[in-house]
Amino acid sequence: MTSALARQISAAVRTALAEDLSGGDVTTSALFSKPVRARGTIIAHQAMTIAGIAAARQTFRAVDASLRVIRAAKDGASVQRNRPVLVVEGDARSLLMAERVALNFLQRLSGIATLTAQFCKAVRGYRVKILDTRKTTPGLRALEKWAVTLGGGHNHRHSLGDGVLIKDNHLEVAGHDVASACRLARKRAPRGLKIEVEAKTLGEVRAALDGKADIILLDNMTAPTIRRAIKLIRHRATIEISGGVNLANVRKFAATGPDRISIGALTHSAPAADLSMDIAPIRRRIRGSS
Repeated sequence: MTSALARQISAAVRTALAEDLSGGDVTTSALFSKPVRARGTIIAHQAMTIAGIAAARQTFRAVDASLRVIRAAKDGASVQRNRPVLVVEGDARSLLMAERVALNFLQRLSGIATLTAQFCKAVRGYRVKILDTRKTTPGLRALEKWAVTLGGGHNHRHSLGDGVLIKDNHLEVAGHDVASACRLARKRAPRGLKIEVEAKTLGEVRAALDGKADIILLDNMTAPTIRRAIKLIRHRATIEISGGVNLANVRKFAATGPDRISIGALTHSAPAADLSMDIAPIRRRIRGSS
């Protein structure tokens, strides 16, 4: 994990806890006036690629630094159904206060990692990368893109400053001159950035080649049209496919021969993974008992 990601996780944990505990936990405070020693076990109720352990651990420790947090699974690991992924011991009041936020991170990020792993498995055997997009939850982009990598995928741009991507709305404003837009971007963009452009037709593919684009994104094309476009490009640019890709058709698209496939659904439509936390008091052993 990079230091930048660690800072993003810490910031996300602080924000989430402030959101959930700004008024305290009135239920827990009303029921328990004294510490109650307990153990909490987070269980995976489905097979999944786990993601968010680091965020969950930070959540518990931010609520109560005295909690003992035991990792039962590593981020990026494949976990089978009914297996524990995290065990926490300490004051039950702290466990109850941190429970929902920790689970929210794990369910959201494991859902993304699991869906990404399913897409990667679906294209196994083809030399193609599965990429995410910027269609992420506001404030959680770094964590969600991390989850994509844990599932075996790759990151597209993290922000608008990471690379040039000339999309349909840019071309609409620029008068639909794909070649000129590519040349202008090459001239004015920071040195070293690759120029990527969206192409919806074979004519736009030709124009992108004329403009010497580094990456051509074939947007919402059918498989037969993609094959024709790839023949036109002939290794003169990196080929990306996007639009209308799902688990049922991703292998068909991979078979056409692109370098990468970008899928917004990895982050905007991943179902939450099924996890829960069971909390039980730790009973003191009576001396002499067996």
